[in-house]
Amino acid sequence: MIKKFRNIFLSSIHQNAGKTTVSLGLFHSLKMRKIKTAFIKPVGQQFVHLGNLEIDKDSYLIGEVYKCNKKKYSLMSPVTIGKGFTEKYIFDPQKGKLEEKILKSFKGIVSGADAVIVEGTGHAGVGSVIDFSNADVAKLLGSKVIIVSEGGIGKAIDEIILNKALFDLRGVEVLGVILNKVLPEKYDKVVRVVRQGLANKGIKLLGAIPFEPVLSSPTVEQIQTAMDLKLLCGKDNLRRSVKHIIVAAMEPHNMAHHIKDGTLVLVSGDRVDNILLAVSSHLIGATHNFTMAGIILTGGLIPTSKIIDLLEKSGMPVLLAQEDTYSVAAQFKQLTCKIQKTDAEKLQEANRVVKKYVDVGEILKNF
Repeated sequence: MIKKFRNIFLSSIHQNAGKTTVSLGLFHSLKMRKIKTAFIKPVGQQFVHLGNLEIDKDSYLIGEVYKCNKKKYSLMSPVTIGKGFTEKYIFDPQKGKLEEKILKSFKGIVSGADAVIVEGTGHAGVGSVIDFSNADVAKLLGSKVIIVSEGGIGKAIDEIILNKALFDLRGVEVLGVILNKVLPEKYDKVVRVVRQGLANKGIKLLGAIPFEPVLSSPTVEQIQTAMDLKLLCGKDNLRRSVKHIIVAAMEPHNMAHHIKDGTLVLVSGDRVDNILLAVSSHLIGATHNFTMAGIILTGGLIPTSKIIDLLEKSGMPVLLAQEDTYSVAAQFKQLTCKIQKTDAEKLQEANRVVKKYVDVGEILKNF
């Protein structure tokens, strides 16, 4: 029998809705209240290698940020679904083994803790194919659930109700909902309407976090890694956030109107005019609290040595892509960059928005 303590399961309406942001901020809020908090992601799909271990990326992130005992990292990530795992399981189900592994890790991770944050994977039904959906895991661990949803009204409420139905089917209590990425210009209306819409269904709105660009902005380094680009220069500034991307296929006088703080410029390596405009904008902006994120030179084209020398002196990260400009631009639509342990600005922002916009007190009162 698992001891009585606060057991919070974070699910969502789909992947990348903001569970990790909420996990980070909630962990910090509990820690500030002197509540001994543990973290576990029972079923993970993306992982890092630590020696011979496969550790879920979110478990690793929480462990590193909050200085968890490294000996417990494997307990924080009992099951990881790598390539071929699902197919193998379908032909040779091992439900009993997985259940035993999850329960053993859970009991180990919460030893001495007053609260545990359990992070799910995607929506309520994700993992059903291996007999461990979010709803199944929450039931197994005796958790109470918070659903994280992206901002909106009709679609958001529909998806929340659909997800809640699966938790209801498993007899799992849903504490409420946290809206994330609510458009600032629609914030008041969305919160007012969604709060009432959920109340009509007997569901509490526990918080509503406005869209914060910094939390959704990848760093230049993350883009380099995800797209496998060559670094030409600017290594020391790879952690700059990319807040805005422009395709510099226009004339320089038109391009100038689109350059903002945090802009990443995608430009063919032979468009020296636009490359020079990006450099000059960066150098001028440096005296006005304005910073270019960097440049991606496309088409595998490298400018002359004099231009490269100028780029190096600017300090801007400059990456090289072999594909043409529009092919590179298209890749950004599929690009998802999770928060890294080195993203100090994002980590601080995650703590801030949860503290400000989520009713942590209300969450704790329901245990």
